[in-house]
Amino acid sequence: MVPRKPLTAALVSLSFVVLLYLVELADVVLPLDLDRNGIEARSLDGLDGVVWAPLLHADWGHLFANTWPVAVFAFLAMAGGIGQWVVVTATIWIVGGLGVWLTSPEHTVTVGASGLAFGWLAFLLVRGVFSRSLAQLAVAVVLLALWGGMLWGVFPGTPGVSWQGHLFGAAGGVLAAWLVARADRSTRSTASPKPPGSLGA
Repeated sequence: MVPRKPLTAALVSLSFVVLLYLVELADVVLPLDLDRNGIEARSLDGLDGVVWAPLLHADWGHLFANTWPVAVFAFLAMAGGIGQWVVVTATIWIVGGLGVWLTSPEHTVTVGASGLAFGWLAFLLVRGVFSRSLAQLAVAVVLLALWGGMLWGVFPGTPGVSWQGHLFGAAGGVLAAWLVARADRSTRSTASPKPPGSLGA
């Protein structure tokens, strides 16, 4: 489904991508070594990397590879509005980051927005199942046909690629889809008119 306010969704998605490029530019130009602020597995000092890791990339190639998935999935995930997207993104960000911190090899530092991309994709693929929406299921079928090959990234296999980030980002997306569907059902139930003579709990 296309976001209700496509222009706003496009601006938010584009702004996030621009932010990623500005951060990478600062990392290249300034002697800051920002990548060391990524997620260092099972290190208390590296736990704050959960906040920063999706904004950081190992190099330009890493960022280029993430650009289109991040831009497209972020845009589509705003179908339920910006407020919902913020909650969904925060869920993916935290679940994905903590999963990486808990399960990645010791002394490794993980950076990159691919966990967010996997999380948004998973959210888009399963939300129709939880909400029982034919329109959302139709979008999921199209996305699966176009981007389904990405899902192999949740399995180990490619050296230097954090499959943990992909796996737990996707898990965060599934959790976010369930939470959104549950909240929507609760809202609809509260908004439904009560029959005459019924009592509220």
